[in-house]
Amino acid sequence: MPYRNFTLKQIACYLGLNIQEAEKLAQKGELPGERICGSWRFNKIRTVEWLQQTMHTLSDARLKEIEVAMGNVAVDDDSASTAKHLVVTELIGLSGITVELPARTRTSVLIEMVNLADSTGLLYDAEGLVRALEERENLCSTAIPDGIAIPHPRRPLPYATAEPLICVGRTGAGIGFGAPDGKLSRLFFLICCHDDSHHLHVLARLMRMLDPATIRRLLVAPEPREILEILIVREDVVIAAGT
Repeated sequence: MPYRNFTLKQIACYLGLNIQEAEKLAQKGELPGERICGSWRFNKIRTVEWLQQTMHTLSDARLKEIEVAMGNVAVDDDSASTAKHLVVTELIGLSGITVELPARTRTSVLIEMVNLADSTGLLYDAEGLVRALEERENLCSTAIPDGIAIPHPRRPLPYATAEPLICVGRTGAGIGFGAPDGKLSRLFFLICCHDDSHHLHVLARLMRMLDPATIRRLLVAPEPREILEILIVREDVVIAAGT
């Protein structure tokens, strides 16, 4: 139900918050909502976009809450209990990783990341995915601090890929991608999920994985296999830390 409005109780459940926390965020204007006839209501699309844009600013505790909440609304039985399983690295294959992304501009990054996705054999609509990524970046940059960017469509494209996937690309030189800290971006994670809840679940887990030490290792890893090994080991550590 992509266009539904949530009540205060529903939005609290959706985000893994208690009602008091949700109302406090809404009152501060941090959680996008409207107070109509004395009651709060929250649009799902606006809530998802707010999470996508603010996820990198949240504490580890809040990211854990989101992981659990989004895992509880997983779309199939196989992903319904992912809190203690690999969520990010199960979507990454060696063919979807490159340490030599041939890009020098924001637009060329998006095109080359889609080309990388195409090399996995799971992409059905390359042109549609490029358009969706460009529309998302024009709305608000997906770059976050520390040289990372996480391009993704504004809305899930379930028919663009055979299954959800993540591709990882690294450029030799930094690229201006609109990061909030003003730094150039070098490490790119393209996320293509088939529904909002899975996307937010994956994004929350990825944010927890990208600590400074892991980022430093990813930026110097010499080949794709080591990139994937670093990410798998880090995700195991995050899982062991609990959710």
